[in-house]
Amino acid sequence: MLGVGYLAYDLALEAGAQLPGGDLRLLALAAYVVIVLVAGAAITWLVVPLPTGSGSRSTRTPWSAALGLFAAIPIAYLVLVALDQIVKPLLR
Repeated sequence: MLGVGYLAYDLALEAGAQLPGGDLRLLALAAYVVIVLVAGAAITWLVVPLPTGSGSRSTRTPWSAALGLFAAIPIAYLVLVALDQIVKPLLR
């Protein structure tokens, strides 16, 4: 949903829309990436506990969040590339 919002903002600016603040595409892009990375880390930390081993208590550590953070990097990149290279030319 964030990527679609960025694409709509980008297309509106290319069409000549006068939006408040001017051209803030770089800020919108940076905000998109930060939100995706934080969401990936938080969701993975919540969903993926460490293996219990011989005990029955599952724990979560910062490594769980790091796993989600590193997984979210290519996801954010691939979504932006797909929107810019595939969807955007179809909408012009």
